[in-house]
Amino acid sequence: MRKWWMLNVTVVVLLTLLLSGCAGFSSSEEEKSSNEEVSSLNLALESDIPDLNQTKSTDGTSFTILNNVLEGLYRLDKDNKPQPAMAESVDISEDALTYTFHLREGIKWSNGEPVTAADFKYAWLKTLDPDTASEYAFIIAQFVKGAAEYNAGEADESAVAVDAPDDKTLVVTLNQPTPFFLDLTTFVTYFPLNQKFVEEVGYDKYALTADSILYNGPYVLTSYDQGTGVSLEKNKEYWDRENVAVDKVNLDVIKEASTALNLYDSGKLDKVYLQSSDVNSYKDKEGYGTETMFRTYFTQVNLQEKPFDNEKIRQAFQLAFDPKILTDTILNNGSLPGTGVVPSGISGNSSSTYREIAGDIFTPDPAKAKELLEEGIKESGELPPIELLASDDSVSKDTATFLQSEFKKNLGVDVSIVTKPFSGRLEAMREGDFMIAVNRWGADYNDPMTFIYEWFGQPASASRGYFEDSKYQELVLAAQKETDVDKRIDLFIEAEKILIDKGIVGPLYFDGRAFMINPKVKGLELPPGGSLELKYVTIEK
Repeated sequence: MRKWWMLNVTVVVLLTLLLSGCAGFSSSEEEKSSNEEVSSLNLALESDIPDLNQTKSTDGTSFTILNNVLEGLYRLDKDNKPQPAMAESVDISEDALTYTFHLREGIKWSNGEPVTAADFKYAWLKTLDPDTASEYAFIIAQFVKGAAEYNAGEADESAVAVDAPDDKTLVVTLNQPTPFFLDLTTFVTYFPLNQKFVEEVGYDKYALTADSILYNGPYVLTSYDQGTGVSLEKNKEYWDRENVAVDKVNLDVIKEASTALNLYDSGKLDKVYLQSSDVNSYKDKEGYGTETMFRTYFTQVNLQEKPFDNEKIRQAFQLAFDPKILTDTILNNGSLPGTGVVPSGISGNSSSTYREIAGDIFTPDPAKAKELLEEGIKESGELPPIELLASDDSVSKDTATFLQSEFKKNLGVDVSIVTKPFSGRLEAMREGDFMIAVNRWGADYNDPMTFIYEWFGQPASASRGYFEDSKYQELVLAAQKETDVDKRIDLFIEAEKILIDKGIVGPLYFDGRAFMINPKVKGLELPPGGSLELKYVTIEK
């Protein structure tokens, strides 16, 4: 969502900026005169880059890069409203089920070939293809008519209601009215793919290197290494290139917040996120600010791993920590204590946000946690050694250490911490290779469904702990069809309570960040969805 995106995946991007002034000249920018300065930014990602194949990507780090080198039918503007991008306009039928997109003239891929309606159809069908096994196929399948059936292998691709009658026209029919569908078209999974290019490179090799991707967004990649980062350069074929101000961008992987802060203090970085221990020292200085995002951090248990196959033990570990201690004393960065799965700010009805309507669904209770643990042990036997999985960035490691301390203090249980690079943690969870993990999810679009849907579906997802519940399934399906806003919210609340009551997730916090930024850098405000938008960044001279 976006952009209202998350990060699953959720996702989080740590941005740091280096204002390099007269950084040299861009050979690819033919419109630059020989005496004109080339603007350049150096940014940092807090995690490695899992996957730039848009049909399979699930994480916020990859989404951030893809959002700037590719573009969909619509693009979110500075106010996070969808505006025409590859599409010049759209006609929506009276029943709000059929969208006819009209592509603009002059849109090209970075190799000069035109972007066509067939490129969108090919990309969407490739994502939905059961052989692709895309975890994000759902974001198309749950909305586009016939897409779920094709994705499940119950119909062929002709069942998918996406048609490209000519190069400039794309017709899409939905299952039900979806007021945020234009927002969805700004999301990475809805971006186009050039079939000829993909097949020439080979799908299994597509997006493994900078030259094995074809670009239609504001930037192109000039270098790409999964573990160290990427370099971007303004795309000379982009239709709106005159409104892209920054010529070059480098995004380097910097996992430790302390390293970034040292670079900031030495004058080499123009934006840096602060650890809690540094906030009080910087909060009164020029350039200090905070950002809030539509992203929730939570504990995720694996129901197929003992002892978390026992509901009382799951509940014990869920209730044994106090999110307010974490946000106030460990993070201290504007994050809010987790009171449910859906974060603060997500839309509800015309007058209130979802969280305002739903209230606090989760409340910690260490005393109750201890009782439940004892009861659970009587039912299932003594606890095995317990491992807590977390990513190896500073925030995730601090969160894991906090949980380790809370479990020892409130449950008397020793828990060991296992850290992996972000992509490694994702892979471990996809394979079900975890007991309990620090996880997160960011909004793909501004609606509660983007969070509630994560625990929906059959077969049950390993990364969601193999949770499967018939009542939960019924509630999500009902919410998909419900057109009454208030009734729909009630369905979401009931579903959210199932996740909490059964101990499936333990809300940690709604993500916020404290930062320092050079005032010369403008337009770098991180959208609530958490996906960086470089197109609108400018640098004052």
